[in-house]
Amino acid sequence: MFTHYVKDRNILAVLLLGFSSGLPLALTGSTLQAWFTQAGVNVVTIGAFSLVGLPYVWKVLWAPVLDRFIPPWWGRRRGWILITQLGLCLALFVLAHMDPHGQPLWIGGLALTIAFISASQDIAIDAYRTDILLPDERGLGAAAYIFSYRIAMLISGGLALVLADHVGWRVTYEIMAILMSLSIISTYFAPDISDSIRAPRTFGEAVVKPLLNLVKRERIIIILLFITFYKFGDAVALALMSNFLLKGIGFSLTTVGMTYKTFGLLATILGAFVGGAWLTRLNLFRALLFFGILQAFSNLMFMFLAMVGKNEIWMVTSIFIEAFCSGLGTAAFVAFLMALCDHHYTATQFACLSGASAIGRVIIGPLAGIMVLHLGWVSYFAWSFILSFPGILLLFALRGKVRLHAEKIL
Repeated sequence: MFTHYVKDRNILAVLLLGFSSGLPLALTGSTLQAWFTQAGVNVVTIGAFSLVGLPYVWKVLWAPVLDRFIPPWWGRRRGWILITQLGLCLALFVLAHMDPHGQPLWIGGLALTIAFISASQDIAIDAYRTDILLPDERGLGAAAYIFSYRIAMLISGGLALVLADHVGWRVTYEIMAILMSLSIISTYFAPDISDSIRAPRTFGEAVVKPLLNLVKRERIIIILLFITFYKFGDAVALALMSNFLLKGIGFSLTTVGMTYKTFGLLATILGAFVGGAWLTRLNLFRALLFFGILQAFSNLMFMFLAMVGKNEIWMVTSIFIEAFCSGLGTAAFVAFLMALCDHHYTATQFACLSGASAIGRVIIGPLAGIMVLHLGWVSYFAWSFILSFPGILLLFALRGKVRLHAEKIL
């Protein structure tokens, strides 16, 4: 009975911390994009704001700091989670009282700070999840984490738009700051990490060993390029989605919040579960290939939506198909990332690999705004389809390597 109680506490802690990890992302991404669109900011400026996501790419640079030093309260993992949650609460409250039309640079700086703190929270929570879950509960724990992470993104990316349509952006971001503060309760009650997992004694042990272990891998350059480009077309398609649906097509904040975010969430979760189930039948290489091709063709749904115009049925259909196919690809892709990690250095190596996967999402923003301005939405989404294939071609160069890593997870 005690063993079951401990496991339930571990998974519950991971479930609640997943909510804390997922809440801030949209608040400096698609929701902030919608706020700027409503304020009349031009599409090129809005596209440039994707650069505030750079901390998610470079978080490996300071991940070893969170491994090496232990805060004076709540231990090495929970202590850092607490510090980042407090920082996020304060920063979101300040952001709520700013004006995107009159203070775009100040908002950009604050959004970058929020992204830095949020990426740091992800490092601490990823490490906590890795340390606290027992081998036989990692599957359920990962599913619980993804589920609550997506629910948080629905709230900050979907419900936030509906709230803003009725009570304004200031109150909306204040509510998000309050929700963030409630996450501190889950951190307080989360189980402690076993003392047997010691912190690195030196920066060399925290930084050099995990990165050296990764760099020495066979075909590491091609692996990193594949990780960067596998979801690149997906990133292009979604880079300016809020602006496309609000200004390009003409839907309301409430419609976008309720339809785009809700159906997108459900389809992504369904796709991830279906993809996870298929992974037991397909080998990892075939799953990455098949799901990658589906991801590419699903982007064409938005090209057709741009042609059709304001049509809610077509919007729901497009969103559902794209999100479902993206969920399929994510299931196989995350499985590959986990297989790449050496369990002695999971936190730093996962931060490095997940950072590489975020590059496309971050750097495409400024270019996306210029592309839309000069090409229009139809051609833009056609390019999102074309740009999906470099990652698929790189996959063929890793065919034997993917099969080798598949043995670790299947």
